[in-house]
Amino acid sequence: LWNYLLLFLLVGTGIFFTIKLHFVQLSSFADGVRHLFKGFSLHGKAADKDGMSSFQALATAIAAQVGTGNITGCATALVSGGPGALFWTWVSAFFGMATIYAEAVLAQTYRTTVDGQVTGGPVYYIRAAFKGKFGKFLAIFFSVALILALGFMGNMVQSNSIAGALAAGFGISPWVSGVVMTVTTGLVLLGGVKRIGAVAEKLVPFMCISYIVASLTVLGIYVDQIPAAFSLIFSSAFNPVAATGGFAGAAIMMAMRYGVARGIFSNEAGLGTAGIAQAAGQTRNAVESGLVGMMGTFIDTIVVCTMTGLVLIVTGTWSSGLKGAALSSAAFTAAFPSFGAQFLAVALAIFAYTTILGWAYYGEKCWEYLLGTSVEVPYRALWTIFVLVGAVTQLDFVWLVADTLNAFMALPNLVSLLLLSPVIVKLTNAYFAKAA
Repeated sequence: LWNYLLLFLLVGTGIFFTIKLHFVQLSSFADGVRHLFKGFSLHGKAADKDGMSSFQALATAIAAQVGTGNITGCATALVSGGPGALFWTWVSAFFGMATIYAEAVLAQTYRTTVDGQVTGGPVYYIRAAFKGKFGKFLAIFFSVALILALGFMGNMVQSNSIAGALAAGFGISPWVSGVVMTVTTGLVLLGGVKRIGAVAEKLVPFMCISYIVASLTVLGIYVDQIPAAFSLIFSSAFNPVAATGGFAGAAIMMAMRYGVARGIFSNEAGLGTAGIAQAAGQTRNAVESGLVGMMGTFIDTIVVCTMTGLVLIVTGTWSSGLKGAALSSAAFTAAFPSFGAQFLAVALAIFAYTTILGWAYYGEKCWEYLLGTSVEVPYRALWTIFVLVGAVTQLDFVWLVADTLNAFMALPNLVSLLLLSPVIVKLTNAYFAKAA
């Protein structure tokens, strides 16, 4: 599914909405930035029954998006597809902005109130796209796939990444980091959406800015290599890359495949997840929610992933033969010999931890859809236990199952977006006609 059908469907959907919405990710980029910081405050109003502020909703979405994919996923793309994979990651992100815009517009349009709490996302617009029992079945199917893929298996993968990073960087036992993660995650989740939104609002800007500043510092050290890096990225995107050092070489299709796949895995465009957070935004306009939503993809992939990719290329470590987190660690160590590995370990841990919180929120909303709000506490307790399990076990097979379940989430979500595209286009045209 991921090698062929799903990649074409995901990118194709992004191209479709880019054309139908007249390149909204370009024409309305400034509007997205303007709406981005609505409701931003380090000690402001907490989320309530009306939802989160626009910034809290975006921070929660970015918390889920910016994770191990931005460090290990980007490294994997370059190892497998060469520097040209970064170009195709940009392409997938550009069209993915239009897809996430569409998801956020529909999530806001079809959101509802359950037991006094505002909620929304793919389960509601899937039922609108597919009427009757089949729509209800697909909504349940999506919910179960998300709870398993992100709610438990994805959760374990992220906590495992944190434990591995801290063990490699500081020699901390996975049991120790696992217990600490379990306690801190439980304290946040027991506070529900209020606490998740508040933590995301504070932690996400800090982690993104810190990582970008560190990456820019590396680029400053290797500033003479930047022109050659961009030249290599563009030339490798359209020409086979010869074997060099520890790099085995890559064809053009490999660069395209791995670049697109890693970009989608990172920003989740097409999976429908970002719409769950955007539905909780307090904005009353679906288009404004879409504009804010697409900024998450821009920050996650075009900014953060680009930082990782450039650091790997300018330091020359991309062809060293290392893989994943070890490759990214070697790149930062090349620039900062005394603390590069430790910095990368902390960055990876924070990125993965915020993803755990974001995915916890998504899983809880689907859990509520299936079983109601009265079973929130058992879900949160079970989720917290899986954090510890993931930290101390080997998860190679879990990765494969989670990837498959992600595909099962994407298929009904993408088809629903296409079926409801007239609604998205109508709302968008009406909004901008009024604004003019």
